[in-house]
Amino acid sequence: MLEVVGNAIVGGMEACVVRLVERLPRDRFTVTVMCPFESRVTDQLRSLDVEVLITPMPEDPPWSSILMACALVKAGAIDVLHAHMANAHLLAGLAGRLCNKPVVTTIHSRSVSPLDVEVHRAAGTHVSVVCKHSYFHALSMGVNAAQLSCVPNGVDTEVFKPAQGGDADLRRHFGMADSAPLIGFVGRLSVEKGPEVFLRSVLLMRGAMPSARFVVVGDGPMRQQLVQFIERFGLADCTYLAGLREDMPAVYRQLDAVVSTSNTEGLPLALMEAMASGLPIIATRVGGVPDLVEQGSTGWLVGPRDFEAVASQVTRLFEVPGVAQQMGRQARMRALERFSIGDSVERTAELLERLAATASGMGQAPRSSIGALVSGTSRKPGNGVARSQTKNGA
Repeated sequence: MLEVVGNAIVGGMEACVVRLVERLPRDRFTVTVMCPFESRVTDQLRSLDVEVLITPMPEDPPWSSILMACALVKAGAIDVLHAHMANAHLLAGLAGRLCNKPVVTTIHSRSVSPLDVEVHRAAGTHVSVVCKHSYFHALSMGVNAAQLSCVPNGVDTEVFKPAQGGDADLRRHFGMADSAPLIGFVGRLSVEKGPEVFLRSVLLMRGAMPSARFVVVGDGPMRQQLVQFIERFGLADCTYLAGLREDMPAVYRQLDAVVSTSNTEGLPLALMEAMASGLPIIATRVGGVPDLVEQGSTGWLVGPRDFEAVASQVTRLFEVPGVAQQMGRQARMRALERFSIGDSVERTAELLERLAATASGMGQAPRSSIGALVSGTSRKPGNGVARSQTKNGA
C-alpha cells in the first residue's frame, strides 16, 4: 500500500495517518508513505519502520512527482494507493490511472472539495469520508454512491482514559487549587479552529467563574495574534498558551472540560480523545461534531463563533457540583461504545483489501446501506456490511 499524504504538519489528519500505519496488521499490509516535506510527522512514520519518501505535492503536481509515484507503484508492487487531502488525491489519482491501480482518498474535513470530485470522476477513485455530514455532502457533489464509504475516526481508549495522579504542570503554572475548574482548548491555532473565539469567551467566563483558569494547547499561524489578545485584555493571569504537547493523555487528565470553537470540522480527534479521557465537551455544531457530542448528555453544542453561548454553557457546566463529572463519565462511555480505534482501522483495512481484490479480478466491492455506513457503530458479521473475503496483503 502507498499512503500519499498531502501535508506533514502536526495536525489531526497527520495523526490519523500515523495511527493507521501503526495499527495496520503487518501480516496483511506492507506500507510505503509519500509526504511533501520532512517534519516531525515523517520522523514518527519512520520510527514505525516504514519507508517514507519526499516529493512536492502542489495542486498542479510536477512531472517529476508523477514519475516518482508511478515508479514507486511499479517497483514496490503496490496494490492500492491511499490519499489524504486533495493535492495528494490528485497525485495518487494520476499515478493510479497510469499504472492501472485502485485509489482511495480519505476526506478528513466536513466537505468534499471540487478538486476531489474532479479527480474522482476523471480517475474513478474511491472516496471515504469520516462523518454523516461529509457523506451526504459527497453525494450532493456527485460522488458515485458505489464508490463512497464512511469510516469514522477512532480513538485508543486505553491510552486516552481517566486516571488519578500524574504530573499537574498546567495547574502548577497557575498555582490553582485542585477544586478550581481548568478549561482547555486543544487544536491548531489557525482560522478554521477559531481559537480567538475561545479567548473572547474567556473574557466573559473570568467574571462569572473567578476561580477558573484556561489553557490553549496547540500551535499555528495565529499564535502571535492570540498573544496580543491576551496582553491587550489582561488575561495573562488566567490564560496560558501551552504550545504543542507530546503528552496529550496527561494534559487531558488535568482538565475539567474541553471547548472547541471550530468554524469547520470533520470528525475531530481532539474531541474524541477528550471524551475518552472522561471530559465533557462544549463545541460548535459543525461538520461531524454532532456525531460525537450528545446534547445535554456528554456536553453542549453551540453555534459557530457564538462566544457568548460558549461562556454561558461552560458556566452552566460548573454551576451545580457534580454535573461536569457526570457528563464526563457519559462521554467516556460514548467513546468506548462508538469510537473504537480498532474498529476504525479494521474497516479501513477491509476497504483497502476489497479495492485491491476488485482490481485483481477477485470480486467486486460490496455496497452497503447508508444507515450502516454512517451509523458510527461497531460492525459485526451479518449486520448489513459485508466483510472482506480476501486476506491478500495490500
